[in-house]
Amino acid sequence: MIKSIISRVCNRETISYLVFGVLTTVVSIVSYEAVKLMLTGGAEPTPLQMNIANVSSWILAVTFAYITNKLFVFQSVSFAPKVLAKEVSSFVGARILSLGFELVWMNVTVSVLHFNDSVCKILGQFVIVVMNYIFSKLFIFKNKGEV
Repeated sequence: MIKSIISRVCNRETISYLVFGVLTTVVSIVSYEAVKLMLTGGAEPTPLQMNIANVSSWILAVTFAYITNKLFVFQSVSFAPKVLAKEVSSFVGARILSLGFELVWMNVTVSVLHFNDSVCKILGQFVIVVMNYIFSKLFIFKNKGEV
């Protein structure tokens, strides 16, 4: 039973998702910090500046994640326009849900509870990685062989 659980969890797909999930998180955090620095000059961000930096980092991270998830994690090989349109719209739609979570998380933890925005950005990524894997596995890249 334990061997079955380990083989279901430790396989090429989940390991590659974790690797590219970490890289996507790095893209998200680095771009968040870069945009925040450009907007604030190093000062504490206002809620508007924090949200602009967060949405900007989301756009870059989602672009990176789609490409790596499609090609390397779920190995969706079709580039037919119909398949791409479905994948991209589903992928972005699911990521909008996780962006909604992240915006609420960041605004509550930073603006209401006054925690450090960079720490909250990193902590929120753990929940987001799990959410995004579930969306991708169950809804977005389920038809790998479709042409």
